[in-house]
Amino acid sequence: MSINIEALKEKYPDQVREVLNILIESPYFYRKDSEDLFLFLRRYQQEFREFYRNWFGWDLIMDVKCARVYKESWINQAIKPACRLQFRLGKRDECIAFMLLIEYFEKLLEDDSMTVEDALNPRFKFGDLLEYQHRRFTELFEKEQEKYTANYIQKSVLQPLMPRLIKYRFLEEIPRPKGLQLTRDQFIYEALPALFHYNTGRLSGGIGEIPADSSPLTDWVDENEEEDVDEQE
Repeated sequence: MSINIEALKEKYPDQVREVLNILIESPYFYRKDSEDLFLFLRRYQQEFREFYRNWFGWDLIMDVKCARVYKESWINQAIKPACRLQFRLGKRDECIAFMLLIEYFEKLLEDDSMTVEDALNPRFKFGDLLEYQHRRFTELFEKEQEKYTANYIQKSVLQPLMPRLIKYRFLEEIPRPKGLQLTRDQFIYEALPALFHYNTGRLSGGIGEIPADSSPLTDWVDENEEEDVDEQE
């Protein structure tokens, strides 16, 4: 039988307070962050979902590895988009690279027969991602292959994008062994469970025709939503 969040807080004050804080301290709450609290949230997700929906108009989205709260609109319009603490992609090539990352992630899952139920997450070398992105960019922009060289994609697209993907917890860079010199291509990344919350459906819709000076990405949708891609931090 479902109970409300106030009754739950009376019974488990520390756990409720900690879960509510965790969900707004980071774009995503992963099971590996705190398994006990994650399982607590999963057990009482209906109570937390009703709390966020009734009081804030937010949605709680959750699977076996990842939870997040999603807001489909920004209330304080006085704060300009550039000043908001949220994941935004403003350049066309960055938007495409992000979607190609999702596509690459889906390929890794298929190649290794992995699902969200698996304990481990896919890992990959930067060089393999770069090779994939280079091939796909040249397929999407057949008439601009001179521009989309591997060097251009690495330095002008992926190099600025990767730190943001790590900051907003889409990827995690695996620590390099001490004393071992690695090239950039050999850096290893883990694809985090947030990537399961997205799909590449938009890639089939003529993405190569997006203007290079397009406005910040606002039409990349979550599989459960039909509005803005921006993630709350």
